Amino acid sequence: MLGGGKVKQIYELKGQGCSKRQIAKILGISRNTVTKYLNSPEIPKAKPRTERSSKLDPFKEYLQERIAAGITNCVILMREVKNQGYSGGYTILRDYIKPFRKQKQSKGTIRFETEPGEQAQVDWGLFRYHTGDGKLKRIWAFIMVLSWSRAIYVEFVRRADITTFIRCHINAFYRLGIPKNCLYDNAKVVVLGRDETGEPKWNSKFLDFALRMGFNIKLCRPYRAQTKGRVENGVKYLRYNFWPVVRFTDDTDLNQQVLTWINSVANLRIHGTTGERPIDRLTREQPYLRPCPKLDKLSSFLREERKVGRDGFVVWERSFYGVPIHFVEKTVEVQVTGAMVQIWFNGNLIAVHPQANRNGQRLTLPGQWEGISGNDINRKREPLAVQIANTEVQKRPLTVYENMAEAVIRS
Repeated sequence: MLGGGKVKQIYELKGQGCSKRQIAKILGISRNTVTKYLNSPEIPKAKPRTERSSKLDPFKEYLQERIAAGITNCVILMREVKNQGYSGGYTILRDYIKPFRKQKQSKGTIRFETEPGEQAQVDWGLFRYHTGDGKLKRIWAFIMVLSWSRAIYVEFVRRADITTFIRCHINAFYRLGIPKNCLYDNAKVVVLGRDETGEPKWNSKFLDFALRMGFNIKLCRPYRAQTKGRVENGVKYLRYNFWPVVRFTDDTDLNQQVLTWINSVANLRIHGTTGERPIDRLTREQPYLRPCPKLDKLSSFLREERKVGRDGFVVWERSFYGVPIHFVEKTVEVQVTGAMVQIWFNGNLIAVHPQANRNGQRLTLPGQWEGISGNDINRKREPLAVQIANTEVQKRPLTVYENMAEAVIRS
């Protein structure tokens, strides 16, 4: 099949009066080829090529199902089809998926590199999931990324409050180490606002924690997520590489799965920017990171204040934990250690329970109501009269007693 340029030359030379023999000689083609083009009512077209089979063909139906479900991350899909027996390369898969991916136009930004042990970036990510009965729920992910090694720590939690935030830091520091600086956005768990000079008003509990742990709090510029781009990318990586394939029974199972993913995928991949595995760079970075103190020195940061109800129970995470009844209406502290819930009062441990496995569960403490009869609990006080020393009883009009009776009935 001749290219369009030679076909055009055949017709041009014919128009100039050249013979078929001359045209063939000038263009270096056979006379039969010249004849075929000159005698054809239209320019001959190439026959369509027979489509070659691909190693990806047996998996395309499955890939279309995943694309319809919104999964177009080639790393995830490559992992899945390999488990199903795909033996082809990544490029074939990527080229097949590319037309189905939405193209995003990125904006340029300046990249700042840091030294080993200098900085970690921290953020929350909100993740949604469907329950077995079709309800849509959400859960928070705490993400910390070491800026030099790109090593990541992730923990899923139900609340994004200050106590949970500090507890996640401690868990991350135990696994990674403590850097010189931690970079945050302007979340209330870190900074409450700014004064008239623009200086931050720190969350006092978090500032106390940072001083105790020995790291500096750094804030990125408001509305400039690129300032902490490493952790922002970490959130995206978690959302599109881990989250789409997760099936979990409870929060403990979910955190075990994400820990496995960190150890076997996230920190073992070749990072696109550094060209190295985060786990290898972490090994070289750890001499520049300080180890986390022992938990007994941090217990004050791991406890949450709660008030004991009149029924002798403390409400924590939508479940009820019993304490000795004489602590009714007192303020106690709740601390979670592993799968156990500890309750403290003035530095003394007063109750320990296994963590509830469902909302509304009521865990009773052995001997919780010792020293008090069942009839005394929550019983309304009986009104009592007072006897006075005067031997002569005071005479009162009947209206006084009628008013007193009405007051008792109203109460």
